[in-house]
Amino acid sequence: MGGTSSLTKRKQKKKTNAPVARAFTPEAKLKRRIRLHFTRLGFAKAPDGTLVRPDAGKESVRQLHRMQRNERVRSADRLLSEFLPEALPHFANGNEIDPSKIRLSLIRVEASTFESNLFRTASLTWSVPVSNGYGRRLRYLVWDEAHDRLAGIFALGDPVFNLSVRDNLIGWKASDRSSRLVNILDAYVLGAVPPYNMLLAGKAIACLVRSRDVYDDFARSYGSTTGIISGEEKRARLLAVTTSSSMGRSSLYNRLKLDGEQYYKSIGYTVGWGHFHITDDLFAQMREFLRLSEHPYADRHKYGQGPNWRLRTIRAALGQLGINESVLKHGIQREVFFCPLVKNAQCILATGKGRPDLSSLKSVAEISDLARARWMEPRAIRRDEYKTWSRDDIPRLIRGEPLAPEERKAV
Repeated sequence: MGGTSSLTKRKQKKKTNAPVARAFTPEAKLKRRIRLHFTRLGFAKAPDGTLVRPDAGKESVRQLHRMQRNERVRSADRLLSEFLPEALPHFANGNEIDPSKIRLSLIRVEASTFESNLFRTASLTWSVPVSNGYGRRLRYLVWDEAHDRLAGIFALGDPVFNLSVRDNLIGWKASDRSSRLVNILDAYVLGAVPPYNMLLAGKAIACLVRSRDVYDDFARSYGSTTGIISGEEKRARLLAVTTSSSMGRSSLYNRLKLDGEQYYKSIGYTVGWGHFHITDDLFAQMREFLRLSEHPYADRHKYGQGPNWRLRTIRAALGQLGINESVLKHGIQREVFFCPLVKNAQCILATGKGRPDLSSLKSVAEISDLARARWMEPRAIRRDEYKTWSRDDIPRLIRGEPLAPEERKAV
């Protein structure tokens, strides 16, 4: 009399199992992955249910970078196992470097070459994840010809379309930006590798961006460009380069002068909103989810869309999943810098008129000599820990293993 009928049991079983079935839909699985990802990054659920990053300290910032960087290293496992032994001899030991003889040059990097593998290997030595860049790209190995060793790398790519501090500096309206952004690139990778970073070679490399060699390379590669939206032919010239710090205020670009010429100008900070903390793997899962509904952003990536396409795709996926876009507010306000390659860059960008004034643009060789005397030789006299660096520690850097205090400070 007090027992439960088989019909009632079946109804209870059906009621219990229904949510479990829904939990395994593509939508539910992706929502769980996204929430788990942000929980691991330190995001917490606010009273209104949104995910927010409670801590704005540097360690929290490093945690945001760490997951993305670790994924990049894992994705390079095959490259590292096959190429790293071949790459190591091209990195320097500290005791073989005579700072007074350093002579920097640029080697242009093309896809699927030895140089591109060396570039990628070098980028994995840094503690922050390195972007692959978008659209037009100029990638370089910075080579010390005197010692025949890799000193660093940098890469320029298409800039983000919406950057208020840049647009306010120039005085752009939307139509101006659409027609003249073609004359700007963004330095999305830039730095020195050990032991050259211990000699402040990063400052020299930052200055090499503003060289006649880079200006001419751009003209040869992208001087004639067709507008994505307008379809019009545009005679592009590299008038300026933008870049930003990885977190907070930059010690690299501020007060960067050679021969009385300021190379970078601080123009403000980003608002701390974006997608860099969305890993490549999670982004791929978002695209796959959008494909199920045949969303146009899932497979729309092409030249000219770049980081804006990636952001739009992420926002579309979050919207369909019902996840608040507050997760894109990472809170890292990056300092933005403007590097004019020609003296009248702002005027030409603002008006669309004028002939580029190249009178202050130096060659790579000239910049190398000035930077060596300005930063590298004096640094070697003040601090000689670079002499103890061994290239055999490069794998340790890539794996993110602890370094000695003096090495950690330099890197």
